[in-house]
Amino acid sequence: MLAPKLSRPPLERMLRIHEELRRGTPINCTHLVRDLEVSRKTIVRDIAFMRDRLDLPIEYNPQVNAYYYTHPVNAFPAVQVTEGELMALLVARRAVEQYQGTPFHRQLEIAFDKLTGGLKDRISFSPTDELSSVSFKNMGLGKADLTVFNALSAAVLKQQEVSFDYRKPGDARGTRRHVQPYHLSHRQNLWYLIGHDTERAALRTFALPRIAAVRVSTATFVRPQDFSPEKFFANALGVLGGSKDYHVQIRFSARVADRVRERVWHDTQALNALPDGGVVLTLQLGALPEVESWVLSWGDDAEVLAPKELRQRIRKTATALAARYHRKRRTPSKPRRSPRH
Repeated sequence: MLAPKLSRPPLERMLRIHEELRRGTPINCTHLVRDLEVSRKTIVRDIAFMRDRLDLPIEYNPQVNAYYYTHPVNAFPAVQVTEGELMALLVARRAVEQYQGTPFHRQLEIAFDKLTGGLKDRISFSPTDELSSVSFKNMGLGKADLTVFNALSAAVLKQQEVSFDYRKPGDARGTRRHVQPYHLSHRQNLWYLIGHDTERAALRTFALPRIAAVRVSTATFVRPQDFSPEKFFANALGVLGGSKDYHVQIRFSARVADRVRERVWHDTQALNALPDGGVVLTLQLGALPEVESWVLSWGDDAEVLAPKELRQRIRKTATALAARYHRKRRTPSKPRRSPRH
């Protein structure tokens, strides 16, 4: 037995009716019943809602048996917003700009234009005024090849196996990897693929900028029901989790304590104020490399209290840095000019 066809949602039907009327196309119930695959009663109800509730200038001409707009309507007034909601839209517009150069930028622009299209008849604003009050800046915005992103996103959705060349940080050449792609995640301004590496029989994280020569297989797989990105990244400060269980404690000076308190760094975090105005941040993590780099970024305003392994890593790095900066700085040699002939 064939499944019954699902009718379009009411908003989709009304948008279709609006587009027909906006172009000046004579339309009647018979025409709309056929195109929208709904009953005459539903069409009459939709048109009545558009006329009476949305204040659209719809009239019926019995001589030609057709509906029409009595005056031009440029946009469908489907959205009413408060001042707070308008500010949220302005923030969203600025947020879209930070994705310039990423695969989602064009799609986000289109989605935003659809959301705000219905406001143009009721609210107008100048980008040089309102939009200038909100801005975003992400340092180190990651790059992603659109071809790679599209191939992987399609494979994730269709649960198709993929193979690609993957270059680890610092390696000159990549190695071929065969992966069942589970999830794409945008973390710390960079896109990552989480997948089951079939040769290593384990979950791995792959940074998209280091992926090349993607091939999507016809072989499919079933993603485990117990997999979730939240669970996968639960013990990671940013991207790199691990199998260990580290109780990390970091003491921050009073000079940066407010900056530490102003953010949520991890779901497991706890903050304890110190008498001198400083603060101790406690985290439960599965690996140390990311937190080591993060602690070093605070300079001498941060001190690791625990675990001992992390203190040793910081001490080793600090010693190497001190030795490097005590050495006399080498002046880069100038390139030699080829002799003139």
